Amino acid sequence: MHAPEAVTAGDTLPVALAQLLDGLPPKQAAQAVERLIANYRGRTPTDAPVLRDRSDVAAYAAYRMPATFEAVRAALGAFRHVMPGFTPASHVDVGGGTGAASWAVADAWPGADRTTVVLDWAEAALELGRELAGGSGDAALRAAEWRRAVIGAGLRIPDAELVTVSYVLGELTEEGRSAVVAEAARAASAVVVVEPGTPEGYLRIREARDRLVAAGLSVVAPCPHSGTCPIAPGTDWCHFAARVSRSSLHRQVKGGSLPYEDEKFSYVAAVREPGGAAAARVVRKPQIRKGQVLLELCTEGEGLRRETVTKRHGPLYRAARDTGWGDAWPPEEG
Repeated sequence: MHAPEAVTAGDTLPVALAQLLDGLPPKQAAQAVERLIANYRGRTPTDAPVLRDRSDVAAYAAYRMPATFEAVRAALGAFRHVMPGFTPASHVDVGGGTGAASWAVADAWPGADRTTVVLDWAEAALELGRELAGGSGDAALRAAEWRRAVIGAGLRIPDAELVTVSYVLGELTEEGRSAVVAEAARAASAVVVVEPGTPEGYLRIREARDRLVAAGLSVVAPCPHSGTCPIAPGTDWCHFAARVSRSSLHRQVKGGSLPYEDEKFSYVAAVREPGGAAAARVVRKPQIRKGQVLLELCTEGEGLRRETVTKRHGPLYRAARDTGWGDAWPPEEG
């Protein structure tokens, strides 16, 4: 007889978010999301959040939290792959809003004993995040501290083993971005920064990466090295994709009938103490053709290169067919 599978944070988050919209007219929720999409990201002064009240926060959280959660969870998965011995005893979620990154940390290290502090400037978001976390199955998430703070120059981050900065740099001035990343590097043993997977989001990640390296941290994901990114700015951008189940609210706002969508994101993970890194990273969706798999790789010694894996490579070919965009390469033996 099989033991029942443990319920994870990723399992309970959709239920908690669905309950948020209970009693809120669907048309009102959709209108709030449409307005917030147009005005929220990248245009919010730190002293005047666009999230005006609970209905705004509830609608926006129900619409955006699943995508943010999946993107951060994917970044943490890559981080865990190269740092399997790392389990954070303390976590600070910078610009965390309703806590998507904190839910992702709970899902990445289920049941781990840790302290969590969420910092954000929007009191309404913090209040709702606290309420959502109260229904989580993760004890550390239920016990999290939700603290109002101005995210930008002058921010003070409590010392922590892990600091996440997700989907917030685009809302800051250049000075604010620099200050937040520098403070994260000072406070943390490990820093994970996630931004939208757009050319602009990638440039913010590249900028953050350079600052983390300058502060003495080593990059462990997605890059296989801490040297200069081999992508020439303006020619391409490094990003990945995480699959997100679409709620009825998503379908109302965006239309379409698919039960899922892909959240594109860029990220960097860096550590204070030297850690492992992948030999190479798959930076585009693998092309599977008859008898061969084409992998676009970022490597330490050769920069960007293509590797063709054919049936003649035996087990490596089978592994290549199962390898996804964003995975480390080559796979570990066994």
